Amino acid sequence: MSTNDPATLYNLATDNGTVTVLHLRFQGRSRDIALEALGVNAGTSDADIRNAVAQFVDVALKDFDHTVIERHGNGNMTLRPEAVFG
Repeated sequence: MSTNDPATLYNLATDNGTVTVLHLRFQGRSRDIALEALGVNAGTSDADIRNAVAQFVDVALKDFDHTVIERHGNGNMTLRPEAVFG
């Protein structure tokens, strides 16, 4: 199986029991994607993370223009829309 095999990608993207993940909130949905599947780690820049996620979910990079990335102490990350107040 190659790394582009759908089953392999699914297993990488959903194996959040033993690996660090990015929790994605996008277009009204939430999903966890293993950082390994994105090819990123804790030291990766926000811009590179957004680019990797856009490629992974097959959307335009500009779709993540108004998002923030939260980095958690356990190594996980959250990519979510900016909060709007008032």
